[in-house]
Amino acid sequence: MIKKQYSKKSPVCKLSFSLTTKQVGENADVRVVGQFNDWNWTNGLVLKAKKTVYTGSLELATGNAYEFRYLVNGQEWLNDEAADSYVATPYFSHNSVAVLEAIEIKKPAKTAKTKVATKKPTTAKAKDVKTKKTATKTTKKVVVKTDDLTKIEGIGPKIAGLLKADGIKTFADLGKAKQAQLKAVLAAAGPRFKMHKPTTWPKQAKLAAAGKWEVLAKLQDELNGGV
Repeated sequence: MIKKQYSKKSPVCKLSFSLTTKQVGENADVRVVGQFNDWNWTNGLVLKAKKTVYTGSLELATGNAYEFRYLVNGQEWLNDEAADSYVATPYFSHNSVAVLEAIEIKKPAKTAKTKVATKKPTTAKAKDVKTKKTATKTTKKVVVKTDDLTKIEGIGPKIAGLLKADGIKTFADLGKAKQAQLKAVLAAAGPRFKMHKPTTWPKQAKLAAAGKWEVLAKLQDELNGGV
């Protein structure tokens, strides 16, 4: 499973990879190889074993799409179930694709120095001086709350976009969603999305909405692609 964390200071994204021991077994040598390391096993990102999951991360430039796959013990190839897309290869297989959107890093605005003009005192007498007060109206912007639904295992950026387009924008919304609604959203997006199973998404979302991140992490360690 892949997760993304975009930097606020530079155009890079921390891309995290994970596979469970249920998928590859224990004491396995699991590496991520792809376009970012010339598909080289030696230079592949080694995933470290942690209880029931193998994890690892690296930083990549944004504004690009990267093809990759998992290679287990130098022999078995696996795809990521939460990849943004899949690309067919000449070897009758598919590569996983991670799409890193281009981000704009805003530089802090410079504060302009203002000169204070001094007026010379006037000797003329003013009659019936009236001061007008200008009332400034402040308009409040209505901010619609949204949550990062990709924190739910089994949901990638594409699926998160589909859910938000259907009105499921927060963990609370997802926690209340019915399986029929979720399956309908996936089915409408095509065969590639219809294959996903949203069985545990509402349960995970309820834990996220309640801020029970440790309980959620323990649950996700036991899941396989959100199931």
